[in-house]
Amino acid sequence: MPQYSYTYVSADGNKITGLTSAKDRSAALTVLRGQGVRVLGIREAKAQASHRFKLPGRKVGIKELVVFTRELSTMIDAGVPLPRSLATLSDQTENKKFKVVIEAVTHDIESGLPLADAMAKHQGTFSEVYINMVRAGEAGGILNDILKRLATQVEKDSAMRHKIRSAMAYPVVILTVTIIAFFGIMMFIMPKISKIITDLGGPDAQLPIYTRVMIGTSEFISSYAIFIIAAFVITMVTFRRYIRTEKGRYRWHLFLLNMPIFGKIIAKVAVARFSRTFASLMGAGVSVLEALDVTGKAVGNRVIQRELDDVAKAVKNGQSLGKQLVEASYFPPIVGQMMLVGEETGKIDEILVKVADFYEQEVDAVIDSVASIIEPIMIILLGAIVGLIAASVMGPIAGLSKNIGG
Repeated sequence: MPQYSYTYVSADGNKITGLTSAKDRSAALTVLRGQGVRVLGIREAKAQASHRFKLPGRKVGIKELVVFTRELSTMIDAGVPLPRSLATLSDQTENKKFKVVIEAVTHDIESGLPLADAMAKHQGTFSEVYINMVRAGEAGGILNDILKRLATQVEKDSAMRHKIRSAMAYPVVILTVTIIAFFGIMMFIMPKISKIITDLGGPDAQLPIYTRVMIGTSEFISSYAIFIIAAFVITMVTFRRYIRTEKGRYRWHLFLLNMPIFGKIIAKVAVARFSRTFASLMGAGVSVLEALDVTGKAVGNRVIQRELDDVAKAVKNGQSLGKQLVEASYFPPIVGQMMLVGEETGKIDEILVKVADFYEQEVDAVIDSVASIIEPIMIILLGAIVGLIAASVMGPIAGLSKNIGG
């Protein structure tokens, strides 16, 4: 059944975009008007699939989502009806975009949609794992408990991402500055210095090999700067498009996993995310196969996701989940062993939470050690480039000046 995007006016006068399913446009209009919706415009969603809906305000932050999740859990636990809870949270949020999203979710719920289905229309705000856990909570009648687990999980995941980004920020800045400085020197400074050297020693002056290399590099960059920039932009655009394809993304993720040092960090982050998400889903009463499917999409790596798909097929055929994880390529044996213990004791969720805590601590330790090593390496690299340029310039000038003076 096709989906139709429609714009309507809320009770407080805001314009909100919604999504509904109907056999045709007329049927969609009839259903919406029957619900008392004041429709301003409606079109088939496929017609605008190439771009996202533009909502006012800044992006919904992790802290805002965590606060929303915790407060919604508390209000539901206190017996406040879901539409009223959402309306209250919509009134108190300061983020205009999030306010519009909550109002749209509230409207869909009042129209008869489950909370998970209403949130699924706004996947830019609510992740697939978030939506599926809410769906499991609704099915099991434990939505308040699920929301508490979700808030904790979102916080943990956000903390890990922040840790990785913070550790990589300094090396990335140093590398960027080094590249910009190098090209700046090659394009604007070296040509002038090359002219000075030529004026002092003449066109037949004998220069050191590293000086000739630097001058040649400078001439090449200066002559073909536009082509170099164009080639770089085309390469980046092509690369980004390629990794957005299923095949390209798989190969890129495989390359990342096989990188020295960083591959281990990526694998440990994926294991920690798998353990915590799978534990939350199992604790919510989700079936093992459904939990594997949702968790595979949440780990953020296509290679590990495919491996989890293979694990799910084996489990569906009667194999032990713990045994399959022991034999998996990108999961440490301890994860499979802990899963076996969880299967035997019936405490998979509790054991996997401990596994997640352990690997999150491992990631923190590895990131700290890598950051402490990368920073001096980048400084040494920057110093070496500056030193090489200085030696290739000052050495010949000093030598030629001495010859002229003699």
